[in-house]
Amino acid sequence: MQREHKSYSIKMEGTTHADSTVFLGDTFQTTSTPTLDTSLYSLSSKQAEFFKAQTGIDNDEDLKKHILEVQAKAYKVAPYPCIRTFVFLGLNLSDLSVYEHIIKLGRERPDALLLDIGCCFGTDARKAAADGFPAKNIIASDVLDGFLQLSHELFKTTPASYPGCHVPGDVFDPEFLTIAAPSDDVSPAPAIDLSSLKSLNPLHGRISAINAISFFHLFNDEKQLHVARAFAGLLSAQPGSVICGYHVGALEKGMVNTSVAGPDVWLFAHSPQSWSSLWDGEVFEKGSVKVEAELVEFATRGVRSCLMKWSVVRL
Repeated sequence: MQREHKSYSIKMEGTTHADSTVFLGDTFQTTSTPTLDTSLYSLSSKQAEFFKAQTGIDNDEDLKKHILEVQAKAYKVAPYPCIRTFVFLGLNLSDLSVYEHIIKLGRERPDALLLDIGCCFGTDARKAAADGFPAKNIIASDVLDGFLQLSHELFKTTPASYPGCHVPGDVFDPEFLTIAAPSDDVSPAPAIDLSSLKSLNPLHGRISAINAISFFHLFNDEKQLHVARAFAGLLSAQPGSVICGYHVGALEKGMVNTSVAGPDVWLFAHSPQSWSSLWDGEVFEKGSVKVEAELVEFATRGVRSCLMKWSVVRL
């Protein structure tokens, strides 16, 4: 068992045991790793259409077999709940109201860049590319390079056939991402060659859109603020540049018990009010961004929880 980074995960190879501890951000569970369950596999018509188009596999059973094979390999990289329950197949970014704005940025803003952070296989990045955001201007990043490598297997591509950029790294490692003050330079940034990118630091003030779905709730209050400041430093100062996502939320900020990451897992959750105040006034200068945040109820395994959908747009 090899520790990847204390802030993220323990990487497990082969069989796990009853006393294994699985870390995901600041959350953890000490129960045995559940075995994979093929009965959890399900694709919506929208997902089926997307994955058939991406993989070239038209037969439903053949597609299922392909996805299950990749899932099994990913579960050996890290036995995360999102792998076991097929959350990695979700077209999540396209469900946000700000999505069409992001695609428009990709089509109309010269050299617009999209960062899909904590992306697992980068499914949202692939969907954005399919919908018109130039793939060569999309960066998919995850702390586990194994997931990024399996992205090519899942989508049946190679680094040569898919021009999107994969950059593994830890957002708490300053060699990968340092905190920089939000940019105030609204002039277009010159084009950058993403093919040689080894960290996110060369992208300070350059990113047009950051997708941070299911990311912030993995960390405590202090680390969420750290990440927010780090992402703010990456964002372009041009009006319309956006950071967005969704994660576990609450009516009042604080620790909440949730079924999202497993049984009896406690996460730090912001309320829409505290989340708005964090971005507008603490991370960015007051009045320089528009923050939208709303709570949406959902049920997992019969347990009701709240997700907070949000966006932060430079004015």
